[in-house]
Amino acid sequence: MSRIGKKPIALPSGVKVEIKGNQVSVTGPKGTQSWAYPAGVKVTAESGKPVVVTRDSDSPQHRALHGTTRALINNMVRGVSEGYEKKLEIYGTGYACAVSGKTLDLTVGYSHPIKLPIPAGVKVTIEVAQTKGDDNPAKLSIAGSDKQVIGQFARAIKDARPPEPYKGKGVRYAGEQIKRKAGKAFAGAGGGA
Repeated sequence: MSRIGKKPIALPSGVKVEIKGNQVSVTGPKGTQSWAYPAGVKVTAESGKPVVVTRDSDSPQHRALHGTTRALINNMVRGVSEGYEKKLEIYGTGYACAVSGKTLDLTVGYSHPIKLPIPAGVKVTIEVAQTKGDDNPAKLSIAGSDKQVIGQFARAIKDARPPEPYKGKGVRYAGEQIKRKAGKAFAGAGGGA
């Protein structure tokens, strides 16, 4: 039995789960999410009781889907009750970020600003708009109820300018450690023929 799959999903107050066919809908204070779970697994949700995920057989495919289905439904429950947030930092002299309407504008060392459309249901908060030297980065946070959308958008922002290993310039997750490399060593001034 899958250790993750067999755990029941406790529902916080204010969260409702509906199952129609193979469609799971989760509604809570932060919004609504729905997902069609695959064949081979069964999801049962009775009012006032935790959600339980079971599988049809012990085949490798059903065993794999068992834990995955439970984890995805648990992420939906947590998303509509608490929400998810990712924090990013932008290092580099002159680098900046700004929100204009439904677009995130990044100035990260290219000749033009990078414009990324903000997905529906995602809120971008700019904490520090522009970097100040190499030690004070620009900071932004992304919040929403869908873990997958938040993760994909954060990755798209990071891919705009991945951190480089020499000076550490670029976009990184808050708290992320970058492996730094030593730059080229300069040759001595004398010693010529």
